[in-house]
Amino acid sequence: MLAVEDLRAGYGGSQVLFGISFAVSEGEAVTLLGRNGMGKTTTIGAVMGLVPPTGGSVRIAGRPFQGAPPHRIAQAGLGLVPEGRQVFPTLTVEENLVATAARHGSGGERWSLARVYEFFPRLRERRRNLGSQLSGGEQQMLAIGRALMRNPRLLILDEATEGLAPLVRREIWQRLALLKADGQAILIVDKNVDHLARFADRHVIIEKGEVVWSGDSAALLAAPDLKDRFLHV
Repeated sequence: MLAVEDLRAGYGGSQVLFGISFAVSEGEAVTLLGRNGMGKTTTIGAVMGLVPPTGGSVRIAGRPFQGAPPHRIAQAGLGLVPEGRQVFPTLTVEENLVATAARHGSGGERWSLARVYEFFPRLRERRRNLGSQLSGGEQQMLAIGRALMRNPRLLILDEATEGLAPLVRREIWQRLALLKADGQAILIVDKNVDHLARFADRHVIIEKGEVVWSGDSAALLAAPDLKDRFLHV
């Protein structure tokens, strides 16, 4: 679904990524792990065309997309739930959902307004409220619903549960588990390593713009020193 090879990128004259490589297959959940400031969000930005890469390749379903504009990458089937949620504050919930809706790919049940409301009943209840009137948890549900309305082949979540109350975090994880069980490919950034180990298939740890470890959940749980070396503040 997504293949990133030797990806390099930065801001201005400052290089942040020094050769990131990883892949996400159809129906697979993969995490990007690492401390704050190590390059996870920059990696996602470079994949999505929001940060111009200075080297390497980004391939979506085998086709090269490195350096392509964000709208082309979205059209190729990548849906982003950005850090900070970034819902449109002056649009209603329903307007947020339909504003960027699209259909990509073929086959299978497509995401629609009705299906998003079924998936997140709270959004149906709040459909006439403005984005600015929602709680943090409701905004995250809206951001996920908005990404699903693009019918993505790969759903990318940057800081999936950051700043949310425990009860809301649990609901978000439950919904993501349902998506994964339904065959949705997912690339996710989050700080809850124990939960990610139960949820995802593979993990990629980034340190100072480089991949320093990758492996499956069994290998991650069997190496507790990884948390101390690369994940704990």
